[in-house]
Amino acid sequence: MTNARNLVELRRLDKRFESRKGLFGKVRAMMAVSGVDLDVPRGKVTGVVGESGCGKSTLARLVLRLLRPSGGEIRFDGTELGGLSAGDLRRLRRRMQMVFQDPYSAIDPRFSMADALLEPFTIQGIRLSTAEARGKVEDLLAMVGLGAQMAGSYPHQLSGGQRQRIGIARALALNPDFLVLDEPTASLDVSIQAQIVALLEKLQAELGLTYLFISHDLGLVRYFCDRIVVMYLGRIVEILPEPKASPRHPYTRTLLDSNFAPDPAQRRQIRRLTGEIASAFDLPPGCAFAARCPLADEKCRAERPELATDSAGHASACHHPL
Repeated sequence: MTNARNLVELRRLDKRFESRKGLFGKVRAMMAVSGVDLDVPRGKVTGVVGESGCGKSTLARLVLRLLRPSGGEIRFDGTELGGLSAGDLRRLRRRMQMVFQDPYSAIDPRFSMADALLEPFTIQGIRLSTAEARGKVEDLLAMVGLGAQMAGSYPHQLSGGQRQRIGIARALALNPDFLVLDEPTASLDVSIQAQIVALLEKLQAELGLTYLFISHDLGLVRYFCDRIVVMYLGRIVEILPEPKASPRHPYTRTLLDSNFAPDPAQRRQIRRLTGEIASAFDLPPGCAFAARCPLADEKCRAERPELATDSAGHASACHHPL
């Protein structure tokens, strides 16, 4: 049953990719996302963190059905996306949009900024008069802090921060309820990152948006998000119900310890992980983190821990939580 508090609900979501090792090698399978259960509450910012290759971006694309899942369910505001026709899914996508990581490749270089901002209306078959189109473009540019003179500019004439603002404006063109932000600050300078995060905070407060914020930067996620989901090799290993909650999974603790603190008084000794990262094509039967975990024992190597939630809403998948 759908919970009205949640805008998006994922249940046992899987995504399997196959590849062939060499020209005549046999086909290998990799579970990029495996058995993910996740709720995204309305009007909140849910962060997803983890190392590169853990399945964050795949999860982001699955949520919007840019990728077809291998199994499981995706519900958006009570509607199961797997049962929709192509036309119904296209119409529902007016309510859910994505801001991509790379602002340099997200916009067609042949498009002016006005063309890029009006593209969602064209795709959705929404006809605008010349005056309406001009007004929409000016409103969207103003919404993200850009002047109307930007409408005639092309991508090569803009900075990375300006392009990302255009990407955000384009995502907002159809007045969506839900934005998936796939590392929207990763390719920007630190000062520009701060400006983009401040803009996203402002828009979320003014428009009542729901965000799924994908990042590898746990410090940024702890600042920006209302709750934090931690992934490791395709699975959720912990869900922090609020950003300052103490981690219970050793992997989350390692991520926190590796976060750089610019204040010398806050710097600490970092304990390096040992052991090899498990192959995504040949995951062990137990916990995928066991080979790197200082707390691992035979049970961890033999039995995969399930994600269990306590009364405070703190979920972790660990046989020996901290």
